[in-house]
Amino acid sequence: MKQLAFKMNLSSGNVAEYTKRHNEIDQTHPGISKALKEAGVSNYSIFYDPQTKTLFALWHMTEDNTTDDLVNNPAVKEWWAFMNDGIMEYNAEGQPVAVTLERVFHLA
Repeated sequence: MKQLAFKMNLSSGNVAEYTKRHNEIDQTHPGISKALKEAGVSNYSIFYDPQTKTLFALWHMTEDNTTDDLVNNPAVKEWWAFMNDGIMEYNAEGQPVAVTLERVFHLA
């Protein structure tokens, strides 16, 4: 099992709205959870640092995952469009700005 950690910025600092949208994801955008799972993603968590407004995400993925293809998935694009209303940083292509983090330590 592989892991991917990345960070994003909650530009508005509105963590309550961000949390609400994610808590309702299976009702409002059921395709996104399905797309992630079909791509091999599991145990996906997002954490928030209120001092920096940084979101830290961590997910596990299968060795044969297809996560690189998620950028072309219609459900993912729909979710990104829904979230691209100033609540967090997005690039010109309409994707959340996400910086992959390098693991420097692991204790199993």
